[in-house]
Amino acid sequence: MSDQDAEAFYVPRGEDVFLSTRHTAGPWTTDAQHLGPPSALLVRALEQVATDREMQLARVTIEILGPVPIDELTVRAQLVRPGRSVELLNAEMSANGRVVASASGWRIAKADSTPVEAGQADPLPTWDGIEPMGRPDGWCPGYIDAMEWRPLHGGLHVPGPSTAWVRQRIPLVAGEKPTGMQRLFTVADSGNGLSNRLNPSQWWFINTDLTVHIQREPVGEWIGLDANTVIGPSGIGTASSVLHDAEGQVAVGAQALMVRPR
Repeated sequence: MSDQDAEAFYVPRGEDVFLSTRHTAGPWTTDAQHLGPPSALLVRALEQVATDREMQLARVTIEILGPVPIDELTVRAQLVRPGRSVELLNAEMSANGRVVASASGWRIAKADSTPVEAGQADPLPTWDGIEPMGRPDGWCPGYIDAMEWRPLHGGLHVPGPSTAWVRQRIPLVAGEKPTGMQRLFTVADSGNGLSNRLNPSQWWFINTDLTVHIQREPVGEWIGLDANTVIGPSGIGTASSVLHDAEGQVAVGAQALMVRPR
């Protein structure tokens, strides 16, 4: 078995270098990645930026600067703006000498706000007893098959708002157990796919970015995605998501969409 057939999204190839496997392929083409795994790999780099206190990523924005090829990737992160309570981080992903995606993240020093917790969406029903959902006709193999999808409402094959539990079948990086934050971002970029309103064989609805505001790091393997897409009159749309774990809401996400006939 070659490294590109390994049962993980990425195989480490040395410091900051990762070989993409076939499992990263997106639904539009087998030549470019779904942005879930690259987003999680960028977040992995942000998590590894050293800190001397207990902090959490509070907001991460992924900028998609071009198709991410299924090839070797280099990912590096740095502290941009240090601070006692709030810090700004940045990470870049490059392929063949070109930056293809970047991430900026604010992380905030943790404090106890348990007495004033409020405003979360209602917890989702569990995934128990829900039949897994397969890949819709016309969508390419890769990422979709590497994830387990259990729809509570709608689904990848049903136009309109959808809610589903999603779980990685394979690690992000071979030999590592993904963190809760990495699991979150592997799923978060699927909001537009899960809540799509258009036939993907006739329309593009590709996101240019992903922003996730995080209330707490998720626990467990399953991420709940409650998503809706709004399409405007000028070829632009927005996909919005509320993200859950088994205990309740953990984050909210949004993607700007370019909508075009194929």
